Amino acid sequence: MKKKKLHKTNAMRILEQQGFAYKIHEYPWKGDSPDTENAAEEAGLPVFKTLVATGDKTGVIVACLPSNDEIDLKALARASSNKKVEMLAMKDLEKTTGYIRGGCSPIGMIKQFPTFIAQQAENLDTMVVSAGKRGMQMELKPADLKQAAHADFADFTAKH
Repeated sequence: MKKKKLHKTNAMRILEQQGFAYKIHEYPWKGDSPDTENAAEEAGLPVFKTLVATGDKTGVIVACLPSNDEIDLKALARASSNKKVEMLAMKDLEKTTGYIRGGCSPIGMIKQFPTFIAQQAENLDTMVVSAGKRGMQMELKPADLKQAAHADFADFTAKH
């Protein structure tokens, strides 16, 4: 049986250029569903989603948090030195980041934006984020993601 060729995304190329190891997890993409159920989650790996917001002082901000957590915009504002933060309109996602909904990676956006990774990722062995394409995610060490995305760890998830 012939193995299908993996088409590399910008995020994968950047990780390779910087010498970081990663593992790809692919899953079938279901239409335009925001559903984050995939092979990585089913394997019990910590899956993180990438959300994009705008701050009143900094402009665009990228937040990477556990897929089943919610973002605390006030806490993200504090972490990013803004007074107010609001979510980027979905219609502006692709022109702002170069990525589409369901395939937005914290690495390899059109420009380098201030990026924050949820504090709870810092002590994990590995974490899973979008590889920059729907149905494709990459598993890597949180410290490697921090360096590749020029990110900081911060506490900005909503407390339940």
